[in-house]
Amino acid sequence: MKLWEKKHTPLNPEVERFTVGDDTLLDRRLIAYDCVASKAHAAMLHRIGVLDANELRALEKGLAEITAMAWKGDFHIQPDQEDCHTAIETYLTEHCGQAGQKIHAGRSRNDQVLTAMRLYERDALYAIGKLVFSYIDVLRTIAQKQGQIQMPGYTHTRKAMPTTVGIWAECYADAAQDNLRSLETALEVIDQSPLGTAAGFGVPELAVDRQMTARALGFSRVMANPMYAQLSRGKFEGLIAGICVQILFDLNRMASDLILWSSDEFGFVHLGPGMCTGSSIMPQKQNPDVLELLRAKYHVVLGEEMKLKSLIGNLISGYHRDLQLTKGAIFTCIDTTQACLGIACTVLAGLEFDRAACRAALNDEIYATEKANARVKQGVPFRIAYAAVANDLKK
Repeated sequence: MKLWEKKHTPLNPEVERFTVGDDTLLDRRLIAYDCVASKAHAAMLHRIGVLDANELRALEKGLAEITAMAWKGDFHIQPDQEDCHTAIETYLTEHCGQAGQKIHAGRSRNDQVLTAMRLYERDALYAIGKLVFSYIDVLRTIAQKQGQIQMPGYTHTRKAMPTTVGIWAECYADAAQDNLRSLETALEVIDQSPLGTAAGFGVPELAVDRQMTARALGFSRVMANPMYAQLSRGKFEGLIAGICVQILFDLNRMASDLILWSSDEFGFVHLGPGMCTGSSIMPQKQNPDVLELLRAKYHVVLGEEMKLKSLIGNLISGYHRDLQLTKGAIFTCIDTTQACLGIACTVLAGLEFDRAACRAALNDEIYATEKANARVKQGVPFRIAYAAVANDLKK
């Protein structure tokens, strides 16, 4: 039975299928998080006298059983249950009796999903942060071991000035450090508990202890304004999606560099063994498919960010079912970012820059700016030095 179901006209099956969408699949990753939040909520209900000690113990046992089944993939959400919240409450009602019917007191599915999502997102951001640290470590290892290799630097896809492998690797490491700062900002922003805000208007009559549940869930503060809790849904996900886009943007540019530089025409770098795929018709082909897909995933995440932010636009304050569709978008952003960081580390760990090929590409013209500056050091005005070097190159 649905949490909102009454005895009057049943829901049209077509409407049910359409409104449920793919939540029964998406919510699998939220089951354990909803159980954590439900356990904290049940303890609070016991504190304020809604549940007795026996009911609390029964609910804690039931929630532990659900969590164990969820990790094994044995807890299933039925289409008529709509989401994990109904599936969990149904199980608790069947196995814990009246206690299962009591646990929803003082909350709505609105703050349930907000809380479960926030707990999930917190873990996801920590996981992404760890991957970013690994990515930085691999880049700095390249800089330490191969950083002295000189190579051409490019502007407008033309040779410009000499640079080094170390400068190249460290530029992406520096970018990743900024992304870590953005992750820290997102963690600070989402570090506020929405549990107890219910449908966005608080919980009249019941003296819910929101500070208690916030502490139990590891939040530093509560969302004081219940309506803002609903307004934050999609907004916070948009913030996280934007950071995922920034991370993927850097990977996109790095992959583009390596695709070009590993080509036969350049030969600056060799991808490690097992990194390339082949052709079904051309026996000689070694294709950098992994880098091409890494480059393309930026556009996937960018599209999901725009979808997410577009979905939450033009809505008046309060909850709207449109928000259901933000769930899949943020899951895609997070999953894709984690996968791309992982494969980027694998590819980077096997890179071998070709010292001879890089050196051979350093033609005389690439030192033109250096020559102009040498004249400046001798007191020649820069514009005169610039013109003199340009004239020498024409000869």
